[in-house]
Amino acid sequence: MDTSAYLDVVVEQTSTLADWVHGRDASAPVPTCPKWTLADLVDHVGAGQRMAAMLVGERMTEPSRAFAGYVPGPADPAQWRAWLTEGAAEVKQAFESVADDTPVWDPSGGAAGVLFWSRRMFGEACVHRADAAVALGMRYELAPEFAVEAIEDWLDTMTSRGYWENRPDFADAMRGAGQTLHFHATDAPGEWVARREPDRVVLERTHTKADVAVRGPAVELLLVLSRRRSLAAAPGVEVLGDRALFDHWIGHMDWVTDG
Repeated sequence: MDTSAYLDVVVEQTSTLADWVHGRDASAPVPTCPKWTLADLVDHVGAGQRMAAMLVGERMTEPSRAFAGYVPGPADPAQWRAWLTEGAAEVKQAFESVADDTPVWDPSGGAAGVLFWSRRMFGEACVHRADAAVALGMRYELAPEFAVEAIEDWLDTMTSRGYWENRPDFADAMRGAGQTLHFHATDAPGEWVARREPDRVVLERTHTKADVAVRGPAVELLLVLSRRRSLAAAPGVEVLGDRALFDHWIGHMDWVTDG
């Protein structure tokens, strides 16, 4: 997918999310993010999109002004639909004003800039709509090819140099001696091998034998890897090999789930 395609999906996914949450109970819990209410989820999605729009649209190479420009979500759930829809439109417009190689700050440590943020907004929209689905009892569906792209975003971000350096607890837990995990989507092209090294986690897009293999339909695989669904609730996902190694991995994939 290219930047334009990512942003089209951001608008689509956010529109669905906006329809779901409109007028709902702001204090409703979000089970997949145990410390969050529905208001926190709305705030996170909408404010994150606005921050990315500022970073990209104003071509920021340092993020402090974008962080300082945080815009909280409306307290009134009756305003959520419009606020979320406007945020998605803002971020799409911001990306239309730049090229993929326009210098923009990003936290990955890889200087990916515009490309990082377009995929990051895509992954955020897909995964956080899953949070809303659980909170509101809605059916969650996502095209397998989009789920594969969201898995790529999740794994690439979680194994980035920036995440390793900014989360020393994660780095300490993930230091290894070459242990390997193979993730495989069975209904769309998508395979990844994560190798735990002493100073980083190396992510490769390949098919190879690993210490543990985790395979299943892309949407279920995405939800399991992002801790939005337990293995017990994902019968289509199977784990072959060292289950303890996979359990350890999942135990530290607590990026924004706060649980």
